[in-house]
Amino acid sequence: MAFAEINFDGIIGPSHNYAGLSLGNIASANNAGAVSEPRAAALQGVEKMRANLRLGLPQGFFMPLDRPNTAWLAGLATDMESAEPHIRAAAFSASAMWAANAATVSPAPDTLDGKCHLSAANLLTMAHRSHEWTGTLAQLRLAFADAQHFTVHGPVPPPYGDEGAANFMRLCPSHGEAGIEIFVYGKAGGPFPARQHVESSKAIARAHRLDPAKTLFVQQSETAIAAGAFHNDVVAVANERVLFTHEQAFEYPDETYADIKRLMPEAEIVIVPADRVSLADAIQSYLFNAQLVTLPDGGMALILPSEAQENTRVWGWLSEMVAGNGPIRTLIPVDVRQSMANGGGPACLRLRVACDPATVDPRFMADEAKLDRISDVIAAHWPETIAPDQLGDSALVSTVRKAREALLDACGLAELR
Repeated sequence: MAFAEINFDGIIGPSHNYAGLSLGNIASANNAGAVSEPRAAALQGVEKMRANLRLGLPQGFFMPLDRPNTAWLAGLATDMESAEPHIRAAAFSASAMWAANAATVSPAPDTLDGKCHLSAANLLTMAHRSHEWTGTLAQLRLAFADAQHFTVHGPVPPPYGDEGAANFMRLCPSHGEAGIEIFVYGKAGGPFPARQHVESSKAIARAHRLDPAKTLFVQQSETAIAAGAFHNDVVAVANERVLFTHEQAFEYPDETYADIKRLMPEAEIVIVPADRVSLADAIQSYLFNAQLVTLPDGGMALILPSEAQENTRVWGWLSEMVAGNGPIRTLIPVDVRQSMANGGGPACLRLRVACDPATVDPRFMADEAKLDRISDVIAAHWPETIAPDQLGDSALVSTVRKAREALLDACGLAELR
């Protein structure tokens, strides 16, 4: 098996807009009501994928979901024309672009049956995301249909909220070797909700047939949630043997680090001190909402938003880190400003799946020619801008639907219509 970690990026949909729907997401709230640029946003996302390919990293993608979600509106006995503005905005949201929340993934080396398990997230904490799972599950079952290698699970039932891999980390000697799986849950966060419930995490671990002796359940810092770290991936990221984390990411950091070292003595824990980079700076720059990846030559790189480079305190600490003898040796800033303005950095845009790429439906795998086709569709069909008062406009709804259909056709995925 040619095992590799594949990043599946969510293609930013044509309904991308700034409705400020995500309580606890500082960027989303600050930009509520601004005019969005769906075409620029989607092209930025494609360029990020293209850059990863050129680094020698396997790259996949997921399609935007059908928006507005008329079935969800019908369940609420309304439609786009008559719905209240907040319901209309929730039905129109392009939030499925943040594929880190699509599912939780346990690679085959970690599971008792030797299959890669994927559980679609229910995302029930936020109205605009709670109706994503049906479209997400349909894509997961198509992309990972090979039953010899994959098992795809439906979401954890209410009332337990699950927000996917944004609250999950895996440490391992290499992607193809057995490792430890770390589920990060929240209890409270001051004025903001804790989105990942411990019972959801436990249910997923059972469904994925994980070894309890190699599975950790760790509480997210209440201070971090209150500061705007609505998901763990805003304050911590892991790759192979390395955990890169803010000092205030976990409620009980000493216990967390001790448990990790007990289960994996070779783990390297890189802690960013709060007196050098505050939580506010970490959240503003999305320093940790980065893709920590292993390059083909074996070195590790941090693919992070350009906002991190623009923050002098953050970039100063990072520059010192890579100049040292630590495991992270390369910094790669990328422009995902449209996504960042809605509260999602490079890590939010991708779901990591460690598997043999040959076992994945090839229609979901990227290459340069396919990304060229996707870019052409986006340039031709995505709206250039969307203002808040346009969400109920029938012409915009028609444009958004036709744009998605054109992309599905270009990628040979018409069955997702």
